[in-house]
Amino acid sequence: MSAVSQSDPLPKTMAAMVLTGHGGIDKLVYRDDVPIPSPDSNDVLVKVTATAKNNTDRKAREGLYPTDEQEDVTSFQIGGSPTLTFPRIQGADVVGRIVAVGNDVDAGRIGERGLLDFNLYADKRPDINLTPDYYGHGADGGFAEYVAVPADQFHKVDNPELADAELAAMGMCSYQTALHMLNAAGVTAGERVLVTGASGGVGTALIQLCRILGAVPYALSQRDKADALRALGAEAVLDRGDMSDFTDRVRALTGDRPIDAVMDLAGGEMTDHFIDTMIFDMHARDTYPRLSIAGASAGNVSEIMWTRIYLYQVQLFGVSHGTRQEAEQLVAWIREGQLKPVLHAAFRLSDLHTAERYFVERSRNYLGKIVIVPDSQWQMHGAPYALEELDG
Repeated sequence: MSAVSQSDPLPKTMAAMVLTGHGGIDKLVYRDDVPIPSPDSNDVLVKVTATAKNNTDRKAREGLYPTDEQEDVTSFQIGGSPTLTFPRIQGADVVGRIVAVGNDVDAGRIGERGLLDFNLYADKRPDINLTPDYYGHGADGGFAEYVAVPADQFHKVDNPELADAELAAMGMCSYQTALHMLNAAGVTAGERVLVTGASGGVGTALIQLCRILGAVPYALSQRDKADALRALGAEAVLDRGDMSDFTDRVRALTGDRPIDAVMDLAGGEMTDHFIDTMIFDMHARDTYPRLSIAGASAGNVSEIMWTRIYLYQVQLFGVSHGTRQEAEQLVAWIREGQLKPVLHAAFRLSDLHTAERYFVERSRNYLGKIVIVPDSQWQMHGAPYALEELDG
C-alpha cells in the first residue's frame, strides 16, 4: 500500500460527494473528512480536476437497472452479485494529475495529466468485456478530490488545446460505449446510421465517430438542437417530437435508401419505428439490418413482433461499455485531435445536487456534457465553464 509521492506531503482527508443509499439526491452527502485512498502497487493516485456526469450516475443512485422485475430497485450487477455498496463515491469519467504511484509504477509518471478508462475489467483480455462494471459503481470514482486507479487505465493526454473540463467531456463512459455500438454492428464507411438520443453524451460521440469511420450519421433529437448537431457532423436531424410518418421522412433524407444500422439509445415504442427505417426495401440493402442498443430513455420495454426480426434478419446487439482496445483507440483519436469535446457547463462538486437537477431537466435542451469540478480546483478548471445563470 506504500506509494512514492511528490515532495509535498498529501493531506489525510479530502472532500467528496458520498452516495449513502438508493434514492433521491438527498442520498448524496457532501463531506470534507473522507480518507484519501492509498494506491496499490500497480495503481496511481490522481488529484481530480474534472469528472463528467453520466446518466448512469442517476440510474445507479435510483436503482434503475432491473433485469428481472420492472419494479426492482437494483444496481448494475452483470457479474452476478451487486457491487454497488454504500457509502460509494460516484463519477466515472475522471481527469486529473498523478500525485502518487504504487511501488510497481514508474515514479516518472507523477505530474502526468490523464483520462481514466472507467471500466472495472474482470481480466486482462483486450478485445472482450463480458461482465462490465465501472469506477463510481463497483469502486469509488471521481466525485472527490482524489481517486486511486490502475496505472494502465489512466491514459496520458497532454494536448495543450484541451482544458481539463473539455477532456473530461470526452470521457470513456460515453465515447467507449458509442464506439462499441458501432463496432458490434460492424458499421463501415459509406453506411447510413441513425443515431437516437443524439444530443446526449453517447449520441454526440456517435456522430463524431461515424464521421471518423466514414459512415453517414442521421440524428434524432429536439428540433432546436439541429444546427449544433449538424455542425458536429450529422448529415440531417429528425425531430423526435414528431414520430408520425417517420420512415417517410427518413426516406426523403436518404434518397429512398434504407438506414443500414440504428444506434438505439431510446427503446420503448420508438424501437419499432427505427426498425421500419431499415427494412422498407430489402432489395436496396447490401447488408443485414443491424440494431445496436445501449439505452432505454424512452422506455425499458419494447413490443416487437418477432416475425419482423427473424424474417427481415434484423441483427440485434446489446451494448454495455466496451473493451481495452477500444479505450486505447479513443485515446489515440483524442491525442490526434480527431475528436472534439462537447462541453455544456461545469458545476462545483459541492453543488452536485444542483447539477443533478439540471441534468434531468431536459426542457433546458442543452447539448453536451456537464462536468463536476472539486471546489478546490474550481477557479482554474471549473469557473471558465460555469453557467452564467440558472433559471429558477
